Amino acid sequence: QVHLVESGGGLVQAGGSLRLSCAASGRTSSTYGMGWFRQAPGKERRFVAAIGTTTGRSYYADSVKGRFTVSRDNAELTVYLQMSSLKPEDTAVYYCAGTRTEYCAGYGCSAPEEYDWWGQGTQVTVSS
Repeated sequence: QVHLVESGGGLVQAGGSLRLSCAASGRTSSTYGMGWFRQAPGKERRFVAAIGTTTGRSYYADSVKGRFTVSRDNAELTVYLQMSSLKPEDTAVYYCAGTRTEYCAGYGCSAPEEYDWWGQGTQVTVSS
C-alpha cells in the first residue's frame, strides 16, 4: 500500500504560478509511475501529467504542454507539478496517483484505471 498526500493548491490569478507537491509513503518501491489528474465540477477526472519514477520520463496532456512541468525527488519520495501561465480553465481539484504497472515507467500512463493509489486532492482555483 502507498499513501499519497498532495499539498500546494490555492487561489491564484490568471497568468500566475503554483507548485503542487505529492508526498509518498509506504511501499513506494512498488511504484513505477506517478501521475497528476484533475477534476473540475461536473466533469470527469482527466490526465494532466505523468512521470516514470525509475526512468524520469515525463508525459503531458496537450492542454498543459509548455506550461506545466512534472518532476520527482526520489530521495524525498515526492513528486511535483510546477504550473505556470495558469488559466481559469485550469481550475479543478488536482489529484496525485501512483501505479505499480511497470509499463508506465517508460511509456506514461494517462488513464485513471491504470493507477492503483490516489491522494485526497488539492483545490486549484485560477481567477480571471
